[in-house]
Amino acid sequence: MRSLLIIAMKDLRLLIRDRFGIFWVLAFPLMMALFFGAIFSSGSENRAAMRIIAVDKASTAESSQFIAQLDRSSALDIQTSGEDSARMLVRTGKAVAYIIIHPGFGSMENMFGGSDTTLTIGMDPSRSAEVGYLQGLVMEAWFSLIQERLFDPARSQKYLTDFIDQLDNDTIMDKRQRSVLTDFLGDLRQFMGQVDSGALADTSAGVDENRFVMGPRVRTEEVTRKRIGPRSSWEITFPQALMWALIGCTAAFAISIVTEKTRGTLIRLRLAPITRVHLLGGKGLACFLFSITVCTGLLLFAKIVFGISTPDLLMLALAVLACGVCFTGLMMLISVLGKTEQAVGGAGWAIMLILSMTGGGMVPLMFMPDWMVTLSHISPVKWGILALEGAIWRGFNYDEMILPLSILCGVGIVSFAVGAVVFRRVHG
Repeated sequence: MRSLLIIAMKDLRLLIRDRFGIFWVLAFPLMMALFFGAIFSSGSENRAAMRIIAVDKASTAESSQFIAQLDRSSALDIQTSGEDSARMLVRTGKAVAYIIIHPGFGSMENMFGGSDTTLTIGMDPSRSAEVGYLQGLVMEAWFSLIQERLFDPARSQKYLTDFIDQLDNDTIMDKRQRSVLTDFLGDLRQFMGQVDSGALADTSAGVDENRFVMGPRVRTEEVTRKRIGPRSSWEITFPQALMWALIGCTAAFAISIVTEKTRGTLIRLRLAPITRVHLLGGKGLACFLFSITVCTGLLLFAKIVFGISTPDLLMLALAVLACGVCFTGLMMLISVLGKTEQAVGGAGWAIMLILSMTGGGMVPLMFMPDWMVTLSHISPVKWGILALEGAIWRGFNYDEMILPLSILCGVGIVSFAVGAVVFRRVHG
């Protein structure tokens, strides 16, 4: 154990002395977090369809028609579920938002913007741009539904009859006004019964229903557990910053192994009274300890400067440790991909950039096509971001953290084992 710690401390001292390397491990990830955080705080045809969960509490023909109208959009992937399941899917990042259709949706009094909330949109706070787009599609579907109702004589007669019945039972409205409104609606109902439905449908083609139809009463809410501290764009972007810090650590330590080989240090270490386990374990321990230290430093900076909350320190610690295990394993695997510093450095950064791009570290998943969203499941960057988000603001419980933590640790262990086997075959 003492030999392993000595090797680890030696590698850490060498890295600390490399000021340019420290820049890519510490300063660059922080710059990325500040840059993207500033962008997100201020507010494509091939993008993947947004997964939206519809919760139909109204259970009416109109609500079913409204859901079907939304599902016609190529930008949406509509699925139906219960309210609890919908909240869980959005909170865990498996859906962009849910739409709750409340009882009374489609009734005559809510047709022109009643006093009751007809729709609730629950959104993932990290995907607010998509939710704004969703609200536009909701309004489009609503107006399409209203237009069909207004220019369908049979349906209009039914709704007018229902409205007249409600007026007859109304005890608040002035009797005289109620009589005038009842007479008007009765005449309108009679007119709708005599009009040619085909001619009316042709006329409706050039009508802008937005001129006389108000939108539905919509309430929006962000879907997370009860938590401590304010939510801001920095909480969304700092998990990405931690991924860049880990990528920098991975590249730096992978190159250091090749550097020792080219400078002859590796031969002297192999001749020392230590085993291969000490050598590789020391390298891995150094990378792991430095990765954890950098992540901890960035999180402390984010908490002090930007007020990022840490509601469950144990869960956050588990997420950071799992990320450290994952990228330490990737470091060992990358270190055996070439025989020179240039080869390993080029291969390491190329692999890390691909994993970052496909995992949402550079391009948000919402802008990716369907096939790339599917491909992102194999990127440890995606699972690292998800684990950190789950601990910081998504409000994951420990059962929900098992999957990302298991994938991160699994990738790290397998990668380290493969790298160790290749190292043994190459260096004896």
